[in-house]
Amino acid sequence: MYLGYGVIGGCGLGLGYVSPVSTLIRWFPDRRGMAAGMAIMGFGGGAIIGAPLKRYFLRLFYHAPDYLGTVDQVRLVTEGGKRFAEVAGQMREVVVVGTNDVAGMIVRGAEGVYVVGTGSVGAVGTFATLGLIYLVVMLVAAFSYRLPAHDWKPAGWSPPSDAQRSKRMISTRDVDIDEALRTRQFWQLWIVLCFNVTAGIGVLSVAQTMMTEIFGTTLPSIVDAGFAATYVVMISVFNMLGRFFWASTSDFIGRRNTYWIFFALGIALYLSIPFVARQVSVMPAVVWLVYFYAATMIIFTMYGGGFATIPAYLADMFGTRYVGGIHGRLLTAWSVAGVIGPEAITRLRARALDGALRDLAALVDPARFRAAFGAGLDQLDALIAQKTVTIGKLMEIAPSGTVDPTPSLYNLTMILMAALLAIALVANALMRPVRAEHYLPESEAEA
Repeated sequence: MYLGYGVIGGCGLGLGYVSPVSTLIRWFPDRRGMAAGMAIMGFGGGAIIGAPLKRYFLRLFYHAPDYLGTVDQVRLVTEGGKRFAEVAGQMREVVVVGTNDVAGMIVRGAEGVYVVGTGSVGAVGTFATLGLIYLVVMLVAAFSYRLPAHDWKPAGWSPPSDAQRSKRMISTRDVDIDEALRTRQFWQLWIVLCFNVTAGIGVLSVAQTMMTEIFGTTLPSIVDAGFAATYVVMISVFNMLGRFFWASTSDFIGRRNTYWIFFALGIALYLSIPFVARQVSVMPAVVWLVYFYAATMIIFTMYGGGFATIPAYLADMFGTRYVGGIHGRLLTAWSVAGVIGPEAITRLRARALDGALRDLAALVDPARFRAAFGAGLDQLDALIAQKTVTIGKLMEIAPSGTVDPTPSLYNLTMILMAALLAIALVANALMRPVRAEHYLPESEAEA
């Protein structure tokens, strides 16, 4: 998994991402932002096709685990936080699926006891099938590439005046790929991209889970599995549209101004989500769902827009001659963000979840707890570690009127993401043109 999906897939992702972007920028010198947006829009919009295909193949190759019956039909034993049952004369580990867990199954089954290690989620068949499809499509696309001549420009287009270039910080000269790393502008843009992506990808990685956890328990009649699946598709749609819209807009208002909007608006939206989670937990209403939906969609447009606008920003700062290579090096910020974002949101959510589980367990009657889990509260740590105890299962036996803590699990995460955007805002605000000594000499530039 690490070698194939991680190393080989990651290398292919970088190669396939940079090449069309740098190519299109050369074809559209008059609309650099729009050109980058066109290429990266396809990258972000891939999930519109990929997500339904993934779900289809997962269901196609899915095989349900062995079902033993309802809880009252099976004799369960709890050891080390795990549940066991006798199957064909042997004690096998099992998992108890309750009312709140059924919605999370790939193909919904009955409530009750299932044997761990049986069945298949269909991941292997899905990966293999999608890999073959992508192989054919990408080979056809790769052999269709064409590059413009060195002196090519659109008919009737005149380069912007010196005054316009100065106002927009658009360079008329090129910076060597290695020299770019010695400029502070490169590292400012690195911070801008890294923190914008960290905030966006952190939410993107758990978007469906967050929607389900925040609203699935408070508005279950609306937020079901179908609603969550549609939400994921809409994420891809707005991510894709944002890449084209914001990158094209940057051609008119400038790259730095575009990022000003990303960070200022993003901070406000991220900080508003904890408020929405708190309100929906005490007063469930559709208005909070509508706001959350709209706010996250705007966030995803800016996440995609940040990706799409950065190549044009680089071309403005360092020229177009080496923009592909410089862009590739800058994308290490994406790699770092791909680790920091999901890791931060996972760790912070895990900490919040652990605290919520302990607070809920303290409210539950000990006798009901033992009856539900086959162990006492003194084994709570082991039960939590094995995921035998969940918020959903505790809420089933909690006292009437207990507030479900699930909607608030992401509050600290949203505050952290807003703080990262504030740092990126400062880095973008301090952006200035590259100093003259970093440009290629005129003789090399002409060559």
